[in-house]
Amino acid sequence: MTNVRMTAGPYGFRARLESDLAPATCEYFRRLLPYHSRIIHVRWSGEACWIPLGARALPFPAENATSYPAPGQLIFYPGGYSEAEILLAYGGVRFASKLGQLAGNHFMTLTEGLERLPELGRLTLWQGAQDISVELS
Repeated sequence: MTNVRMTAGPYGFRARLESDLAPATCEYFRRLLPYHSRIIHVRWSGEACWIPLGARALPFPAENATSYPAPGQLIFYPGGYSEAEILLAYGGVRFASKLGQLAGNHFMTLTEGLERLPELGRLTLWQGAQDISVELS
């Protein structure tokens, strides 16, 4: 199990990579660490924030895939029907794009700080893109 620290906007979180359930996805993401980007609020999926990664499909298969991540779960969609992205659920989510429902690989789960997720969601919705970083802890 790999533990990480995540900072999104002004909020700090702890998380674990779900290496047993999504090994190829976690290996791909681990190579990106330390990871720095910006999150924005989703358009079609409900209560979540996402990191758009572009139109290029990424080199890992569907594994531990879900369309309904729970608050505190992060899913990685490697592209195909829609652009590649990482999504962080903070409330009710049905993962979708303008093409319809999608499934992403649940690869990381927050273990500390879940109570701050709704605040992060509201901040991102009303004040726009927020910095996000993930690093090994």
